[in-house]
Amino acid sequence: MKRLYAILAVVLSFPLLSHAQIGEHRNTLSIGGGAGYNLTSVRFTPKVVQSMKGGLNFGFTARYTVEKYFSTIASVQAEVNFSQMGWKEDIRDISDQPVINAVTKQPEEYERTINYVQVPFFAHLAWGKENKGVNFFVNAGPQLGVYLSESTKSNFDWTNRNMSDRANTVVAQDTMSVQHKIDYGIAAGLGMELATRRLGRFTFEARYYYGLGNLYGDSKRDYFGSSNFGTITIKLGWLVDIMR
Repeated sequence: MKRLYAILAVVLSFPLLSHAQIGEHRNTLSIGGGAGYNLTSVRFTPKVVQSMKGGLNFGFTARYTVEKYFSTIASVQAEVNFSQMGWKEDIRDISDQPVINAVTKQPEEYERTINYVQVPFFAHLAWGKENKGVNFFVNAGPQLGVYLSESTKSNFDWTNRNMSDRANTVVAQDTMSVQHKIDYGIAAGLGMELATRRLGRFTFEARYYYGLGNLYGDSKRDYFGSSNFGTITIKLGWLVDIMR
């Protein structure tokens, strides 16, 4: 958590540092929203073999532009998003073939969906057209997540799972509820924006989130040494200027 505080301090100081520069002052407040799709996995130690799990991401966005310094448009951006995270297990045997359940005669499948309210706070730097045309931008900063709920989807009964054929036999996570209800980490994204005078600002962004917190305890007496998120998000957004 100390690492998150340090990152947050840097981002919060960004507007002050911008005003200390010799540039063109801005006072533009833009609000809107965005929606996208997550591809998530969890870094378990010991390892759990997974494929990427899909989930929705949507919410509210606010951006305050403070300065244009030479060709760089400097802003701070905050969001409040609903986000579906979790993991999807890739259950295979030593020959890299799906493990067949003896009862259902189907390949075994398991996935966990974990819902969060996420609040990222970014330094937003853009280059290109400011109010009419295309610009390219970078977002970077801390992100906080608050646990809402979780659900499990599997096609086999736990007591009848096929353990003898599994190449990866780590299954403790399948029956463990999330222990740490607060998630935190750092996020960074690259994107482009189309600014129009009448219809607002349209954005497209690819973002990566690296979790610094764990889903489960990580002490010597706990089963997992790490259980943190890694998430790719592809997102579309729309903003309208309400103050200049």
